[in-house]
Amino acid sequence: MIKLSFQPKEVTKKLISGLSQRSKDVLLKRYGLSKNTDRLTLESIGKEYNITRERVRQIEEHSLSSIRKSDAYNETIPVFEELKGVIDDLGGVVSEEDLLNHLSLNETIRNHIHFLLVIGDHFVKLKEDDHFNHRWSVNTNLASSIEESIKKIYSNLKDDDIIPESELIKSFLNHVQEISEKYKREEVVKRWLRISKKIAQNPLGEWGKIESPNINVKGIRDYAFLVIRKHGSPIHFKELADQISKVFNRKAHVATCHNELIKDERFVLVGRGLYALTEWGYSPGVVRDVIKNILQKHGPLTKEEIIEKVLKERYVKDNTVLVNLQNQSHFKKDKSGKYTLVV
Repeated sequence: MIKLSFQPKEVTKKLISGLSQRSKDVLLKRYGLSKNTDRLTLESIGKEYNITRERVRQIEEHSLSSIRKSDAYNETIPVFEELKGVIDDLGGVVSEEDLLNHLSLNETIRNHIHFLLVIGDHFVKLKEDDHFNHRWSVNTNLASSIEESIKKIYSNLKDDDIIPESELIKSFLNHVQEISEKYKREEVVKRWLRISKKIAQNPLGEWGKIESPNINVKGIRDYAFLVIRKHGSPIHFKELADQISKVFNRKAHVATCHNELIKDERFVLVGRGLYALTEWGYSPGVVRDVIKNILQKHGPLTKEEIIEKVLKERYVKDNTVLVNLQNQSHFKKDKSGKYTLVV
């Protein structure tokens, strides 16, 4: 948390002190500067005064303009300079939520700081759009460069990409080599990335597209995918449920975990209760299906060759493979003693 040298509420009080009572009331309601911290709409304020929303907007604009021309505003320049320094230290451009989180967790104080940002000529508010959240900047050229770089990174991401944070930061810095060295810090880059509405982190700190289930994790299946991927090898569903609880602090019932994985094509049951990821090359199905896939790919094979290849995909005993090979509806031996598929 960044400690400011001034009291935002006191500064706001001083700035609006020269306004008429109705102008004060409009600003207090519009920016949530009273006991009610809700920022009211132009329309709702208009209904209170029995005037149009356009008239409320005019009163708001005139009040802000009056403040900027006042002696109180000139006396507040050091406050604006301090806030400008804060934004610059945070990266020159920062999401509104990130900025306010660094300054206060108190909703009333946050509203007063927001009002000071609106009033100050030192700051530019870049409004939320399809790509980015509300953000504040003290350097519009830098902001444009950052936003273009984020768009390029997003366009290069595949739908299911999961990018380690260090790798994404390195990629980002390659796109913005011309910026000042003072901004090229890990915490600043992460802050820049958080202005995006298209790129986000999953609970393990990895990055990707916000719409990907690997990033926007919503259920047991998505948590299970991340745990198995991090584990790096097949894992029993009981241990998987335990790991989901430990890693994500989310209760995962063993039976539920088992049932959910069976329904999802991202997972393959490779042994008694053991699950692996399809993306690791494991083929779906029971042992019989695995044998079929192997024979279709490699042609006639000896039982030893089949066992060797099956055991690369399934955690089963040799005898389980032999029992399946004896199913004459699916497999037969040729004259050389090798097994082939029944056509």
